[in-house]
Amino acid sequence: MRILGLAALCSLTLSAAAASETTLRIGYLGVDRIAPPVLSNLDPDPADLGVAGARLGLSDNATTGRFMGQTWQMEETRVPPGGDALAAARAALASTKLLVIDAPAGTLLQIADLPEAQGALLFNATAPETRLRSMDCRANLLHSAPSNAMRADALAQFLVSRRWSDVALISGPHPEDIAFADALKASAQKFQLDLVGEKPWRFDADMRRSASSEVPLFTQELGDHDVLLIADETHDFGRYIAYNTWDPRPVAGSEELVPEAWAPVMEQWGAAQLQSRFEDSAQRDMRSADYGAWAALRTLGEAVTRTGSDDLATLRAYILSDAFELAGFKGRPLSYRDWNGQLRQPIPLVTARAVVASAPLEGFLHQGNELDTLGLDAPDSACTAFQ
Repeated sequence: MRILGLAALCSLTLSAAAASETTLRIGYLGVDRIAPPVLSNLDPDPADLGVAGARLGLSDNATTGRFMGQTWQMEETRVPPGGDALAAARAALASTKLLVIDAPAGTLLQIADLPEAQGALLFNATAPETRLRSMDCRANLLHSAPSNAMRADALAQFLVSRRWSDVALISGPHPEDIAFADALKASAQKFQLDLVGEKPWRFDADMRRSASSEVPLFTQELGDHDVLLIADETHDFGRYIAYNTWDPRPVAGSEELVPEAWAPVMEQWGAAQLQSRFEDSAQRDMRSADYGAWAALRTLGEAVTRTGSDDLATLRAYILSDAFELAGFKGRPLSYRDWNGQLRQPIPLVTARAVVASAPLEGFLHQGNELDTLGLDAPDSACTAFQ
């Protein structure tokens, strides 16, 4: 009788667990772009950039989910250059209202404004434009990727800490370059750095052969400065600036000392363990786009586990609450700003071989959360969708 009773109890327990099992379906939507021509093709983007991070996040969620009665599934959609991204988004939204998106800012906003996306929960894994967190924010769109403002503020804090107060700027012609240059200038003003010289990059010559003669003359007119900032987000010309300047000055921004969401040289706070798991999965180093997608998947995994719910309104409310924390392997718990949906996160400042610093730096204080010294604080954001 005792054995029969135990068998009956086990049966009831397993039946209850099966009844409470939850299947979470995530959509990953990647919109491919035609990359502008650059001087060097030494660093091509991997074909699985971004989505590889989402796959690792899904695997991490599934590991926890096995103990919580959760089943995680992800449907991947790639839109080729010139393809119909909105049609792909509608198809994805017909299957799930949880989407992680790698797309340009304009396309991202079009997707967020679709009637099918109303009531959905979307994650911007890659687009850095600050306006997406300000006047162009959307209530259904959260940002696991750091903004240009966050990256620029991290660099500005470092320059202030080194007392390199006079800066010069060279910016490229592409929209991504201009957006980052605008962020660098805004950060310089915010942290009271002096922009003593600025020039746009306009060379059509092959810098691989003429940088040593062209760049010194080009930088001669920038005036006396402590550090030269480069806004070259397409990685076209910036690699040819260092060690070719008229004055011997450090280079930072898009090249040399770079503020990144993630970099292969990160090792502290368990980062090496995340790097290792990613390398085993993708057979390459983790990049910022991968980290943004991984953080989006892990945000959902943490929210579902903590709330025990798959209701989108419940998940969104919890993610934006003070109770939410994400272990992001950056030395501090990550959380979301409830005024614009941006994931708070430290920004490492890295070279190709080492982490030089991690912002926010010591001495940069905030009345609430020191991570809010990076990017748009509540009074700075023009976002009203989250009110």
